[in-house]
Formats: sequence, C-alpha cells, structure tokens
Amino acid sequence: MEFTAKQIADFIQGRVEGDENAKVHTFAKIEEGVPGAISFLSNPKYTHYIYNTESSIVLINEDVELTAEVKPTLIRVKNAYECVAKLLQLYQAALPKKKGVDKLAFVSPNAKIGKDCYIGAFAYIGDGVEIGDETEVYPHAVIEDGVKIGSKSIIYPNVTIYKGCKLGNNVTIHAGSVIGADGFGFAPNTEGYDKIPQIGIVVIEDNVEIGANTCIDRSTMGATVIRKGVKLDNLVQIAHNVEVGENTVMSAQVGIAGSSKIGKWCMFGGQVGIAGHISIGDKTFLGAQSGVPGNLKGNETLIGTPPVDPKSYFKSIAIIHKLPELYKQINDMQKQIDELKKDKN
Repeated sequence: MEFTAKQIADFIQGRVEGDENAKVHTFAKIEEGVPGAISFLSNPKYTHYIYNTESSIVLINEDVELTAEVKPTLIRVKNAYECVAKLLQLYQAALPKKKGVDKLAFVSPNAKIGKDCYIGAFAYIGDGVEIGDETEVYPHAVIEDGVKIGSKSIIYPNVTIYKGCKLGNNVTIHAGSVIGADGFGFAPNTEGYDKIPQIGIVVIEDNVEIGANTCIDRSTMGATVIRKGVKLDNLVQIAHNVEVGENTVMSAQVGIAGSSKIGKWCMFGGQVGIAGHISIGDKTFLGAQSGVPGNLKGNETLIGTPPVDPKSYFKSIAIIHKLPELYKQINDMQKQIDELKKDKN
C-alpha cells in the first residue's frame, strides 16, 4: 500500500515542501532511512541525519530551521511525533486482520463469540465466556469460565484471564500477562499461614493496553479496577483491590500494593513502588525507582524514597556524593578539638 506526500499531508494537516507526489510504503527511523520510507524528526539531536537520510518523506516540525538543502520531501507539521503516531495507527488499521476459529482451538459450546472474531490454535475458551465482535484471541491464550471481553480487543499468545473477569472494548493484553490470579492474601497462625480466599474479580475498562508479563490480581472481594485509557508497560504488578484511575500510565516493573487508589492522568517511571492502602491524587508524576509509603495529594512531580521535589532530591544526591570528604573533614576537626582539649588541661 502506497501513499503520496500530498495524501499524507492532507490526513495530518501538514504542509508539503518538495515533491507532493513522492510515494512511500513503509516507515523507517531517520538515521536508517531507505527509499520508499517515511521518517520523522522531532528531537533536535537527530537533526543532522536529515541531510543524508535516504527516506523519501520526512515529517518535521514547523519551527525547525535547516541550514542546507535536503533530499527528501518534507511535510511540515506542528508536532511531528504526534503525527507519526497517527500515521502508524492508520497503517496498522489497514493491515488485514485474522478471522475465524482455528480447528485446533477449544471453544465451549456455552461460549458466545461475536462476529468476525479470531480464535487461534490451542486457545481455550471456557463455559459462559462472552467475546465481542472483531476481538482477536491468539494461540495458547486461556480465557476461563465466565469471562467477558468487549469488541475489538486483542488477547495475545499465552495470556491467561481467570474466571469471571470483565474486559471492555479495545483492550490489548500482550503475551504472557495474567489477569485475575489470586491476590497475595494470607493470615498468620501458630503453624504458618492461612490462605484468604480471593473471591473478587478484575475489571478492565475500555481502551486499556497492558504490556507483556504484567500481572493484575483479582480482589479479595469486589473488584480490582483498571479504568479506561490506562497504559501499563511490561512486568507491572497490580495487587488485589487496587484501583487505577483513567489515563494513568506506568513504566516497566512498577509495583502497586493491595488496596491502593491511583488517581487519573498519573505517570509512574520504571520500578516505582507504591505501598498498600494509600491514595495517590490525580496528575501525580513519579520519577523512576521512587518509593511511596504514604498518601500523595496530586498535581505534583516527585522523585526518591520517600518522594520529594526533584530539585531537593538532586541537591541531596549531590551532598551524598560529598559525604566521604565531609566525613574526613569532621574527623580531622574532631582530632583538632581533642588536641586543644588536651593542651587546655
């Protein structure tokens, strides 16, 4: 499938500089450009690549000033990064989708499968499962009894969704993820631990994407809830009875302990840890490896353990690096004080 520079510019409301009939059929990074590819330039660090890239078309921000002529046709836009995302979505939507139930899949006679769905080989669809139109379930996925999945969702290989969980429309779950395993609930006794049955479910609302090998535990009672628009990276752990607010995003290896409430539009860097039974307000931005032991009010950017303002954090780190020198100075001063005391006596 080919597109011209003019067609692309019309779609993203850009302005063509060069040959409006230039054609592309694939994407490439600007530093790896090839004829017939479209690339983009949004980071100034990569500007020098535009002068020798082989890409046929390059998306570029309106305010970028070039110091020499370039070979590719340019499409000027307000935000090249956002526009290439739209084009990638358009490209992906144009790809042919799989349909039909593979003869090697198991689908319970009591399951309800919508129109134009795909069920891959060795997938398991249990009793009472309901799957909406155009949803794709890839090989070796396990959808246990009573699960409900909306329309246009994608369940990639080796995903396991435990009984009774509910997923909305346009939900994507990447390979190896587990939705609805038991929450980590044990009560100590004199001989060890009694398991607390986890009888709740997981609810995932519309337009959620969950990365590979992420785990979302079912609740003790009620539901663990992932609100609409949430994006979770790979290897994220969401414990029982947690609620994650709308449009919150989490990078890899974030861990949320049980019964915590995360607000809307939050952003957590990699390996952030959230203690249990606390509340994080809307629009909280946490830097990588931050550890949160208590409630946060929201509308703030923090880093560290416990999290503090980034300026304070980096000042503290600078002081920590000087501690060996300061410690030596303090020891030298103590020796001088001790000597003065001896002389005085």
